[in-house]
Amino acid sequence: MLERLEILERRYEELNQLMAQPEVVADVEHLQSLAKEQAGISELVAKYREYKKTSQTLEETRAMLEKGLDDEMAALVKEELESLEARLESLTRQLEAGLMPRDAYDEKDVIVEIRAGAGGDEAALFAADLFRMYHRYAETRGWQVDVIDSNQSGIGGFKEIIFEVKGKGAYSRLKYERGVHRVQRVPITEASGRIHTSTATVVVLPEAEEVEVEINPDDLKVDVFRSSGHGGQHVNKVATAVRIAHLPTGVTATCQDERSQLRNRMRAMVVLRARLRDQEQRKHDEEIARERRSQVGTGERSEKIRTYNFPQDRVSDHRLGLTLHNLESILGGELDPLIDALASSGQAKRLEEA
Repeated sequence: MLERLEILERRYEELNQLMAQPEVVADVEHLQSLAKEQAGISELVAKYREYKKTSQTLEETRAMLEKGLDDEMAALVKEELESLEARLESLTRQLEAGLMPRDAYDEKDVIVEIRAGAGGDEAALFAADLFRMYHRYAETRGWQVDVIDSNQSGIGGFKEIIFEVKGKGAYSRLKYERGVHRVQRVPITEASGRIHTSTATVVVLPEAEEVEVEINPDDLKVDVFRSSGHGGQHVNKVATAVRIAHLPTGVTATCQDERSQLRNRMRAMVVLRARLRDQEQRKHDEEIARERRSQVGTGERSEKIRTYNFPQDRVSDHRLGLTLHNLESILGGELDPLIDALASSGQAKRLEEA
């Protein structure tokens, strides 16, 4: 590990020198490429430098114990040693995790699809709660959220909502949310006060670039129709909504939230590419007889990953066996405690496998 980190540190310094050269500064594209490479290793190099500094301090502190200190001073030195050893162990774990191969899609923007499951109107209301939760979480991280398509229920919920999240590392965080989410609460439509259980499914797809998914225009069937639901004066008057079907696979994508037919078509293509890439990935996994299972499972909709229990003010993530008693905060977008725990669990498993 230390040899690999030494190589990374030397490369970091080399990049510093290259980016200071006039001919590189004049070549904007080359400069951006070098800057991107450096940014990709800067955090790891900083941790490695802290690791070396902590190691040196640890050795110097150990040497102090050999100098015949009085009891009070020896106790202070031993306390400092424990602190340094704990910090060094933590840095070692972080460096090991940092050297592990990353998910190739981690820095991608994402398409999130939320659909009401079992529970009728209550499931649709829960789907709307999940959308608000992710929207608020995105806001805390400075990400942009754009609704691509939605199908509202009569009481303010969503039978289905599809939206795009744009921002650095969006997929690296939201990928842990795919699966079935379950809610236990008294519905507003329930007069007797009985607790009901409802579900909603969440699908998270990394956006696919055009070069990643080759689509033959002849394989597409494009239908244009009038938008439905809420949307202002243009709804049901102008045919701007677009549905695109990929004939060889049967995969479809719809967008009707924009007033421009062209923008709806462009955004529907974004969803279509993401779905086709996801389908190809799943097919590839089956062909090599290796299911991509991790701490979050496969992301199949049949998996219940989390329960939101209102009477007990708790949120339980079944993948970790973790329960938190701050349901309102989590639904308000404070997802980092859950996502951090899932990410740490995933890193630990990858290190164990390695």
